[in-house]
Amino acid sequence: MNQETAKKLVQEGGLFIFLNVPEGTEFGIDMKSWNTGEKFRGVKMIPPGVHYIFYSATSNTGDIAPRTGFFHNFRKSEILVKKWDSQLEDISQEEVSQEEIVRLKDNIKALDGFLGPYPFDILDKWNNLCGNINDDLIKILTPLSGKVRSALELQSCSNADRPKGVKKNPNDAETSSGSSPKKSRLSNDTEHNFLPDLKPIEGTELRLTEFPKKNYPDGATPSEITKHSLDSTYVLDMMVSKLSDPVNIIGELEFCYICFLVGHSLEAFEHWKKLFSLFCSCESGIKKYRKLYDLFFSDISIQIKEIPEEFLADIVANKNFVYVKLKNLFNVIKSSDLDGQLKMKVERFQKELTDTYYWDFQHLESDEEDEAPVIVEI
Repeated sequence: MNQETAKKLVQEGGLFIFLNVPEGTEFGIDMKSWNTGEKFRGVKMIPPGVHYIFYSATSNTGDIAPRTGFFHNFRKSEILVKKWDSQLEDISQEEVSQEEIVRLKDNIKALDGFLGPYPFDILDKWNNLCGNINDDLIKILTPLSGKVRSALELQSCSNADRPKGVKKNPNDAETSSGSSPKKSRLSNDTEHNFLPDLKPIEGTELRLTEFPKKNYPDGATPSEITKHSLDSTYVLDMMVSKLSDPVNIIGELEFCYICFLVGHSLEAFEHWKKLFSLFCSCESGIKKYRKLYDLFFSDISIQIKEIPEEFLADIVANKNFVYVKLKNLFNVIKSSDLDGQLKMKVERFQKELTDTYYWDFQHLESDEEDEAPVIVEI
């Protein structure tokens, strides 16, 4: 970074001041993390825009707590101040007073030596990962608690609310002697009833866009249900209709990916997989949502490169759903009448995946056609 850029960021960059953080705490911003030292007080020269700040408490024995983080859209020269709560081992729930923020700002020169510079080597990659995330989307998707946690906080029903005894199977018949029916063995459903009813504590779960309960409209005929099962454009229509801007579904894809990649949230990863699979299953929707698909391919080409090796290996072990879904989508686009610009973009992406991961998208198409379901008009 040249001196002119550095000088500009000193003047216009944001500051994240993090007070009373114990030494050794894992702390990070965007895609870089460190263990804090004795003098750590935060980060300076943060480029204006969306960033993800995260941390994990660390014990004296080196045990690391689950990761917690949050998104924040830094304005030019903005100062964001947070304090550590030693009892909660988390950010304090009390807001820092405006008077204290002003005092810190007036003494910023004295504090400068305790602030680490933003890691600019990851800025371009970061901007590509979150280019469609905005303030409104952050407010909509972030848990009411304001924090994204890698380990969901769960609560169970009280012991008094749990079912007691053995449920009688209504299908059991009386014996020939007229005696009462025998108690049946517990069914899987009954066994499930004896497990605690765990659910996220209210306000801690991600507020992601819900998928429709059915992938076809009310009143659909059997043949229409089959068509909607093969082409999920109806589901994409329903998802987009819930958003103020269709592009927000791409922003949600990015939001979930970052919560997974940086925030270690499996809840977000599961939603990312569902959105990814949806985009790969909308044959008639590709042309209808051409702009979204252009953004989708830009995002996925970056995201796949950043998927941790252990997760990529898991994907391969599970028949590589990323590869299978993309292969189907590539085949649909290849045979479609889409414009040449998008087709060229897809071809470049396909070649890049083949060169990098040796994924073969050219073969086995005939086998898939043989196994494809047949739509029967009734």
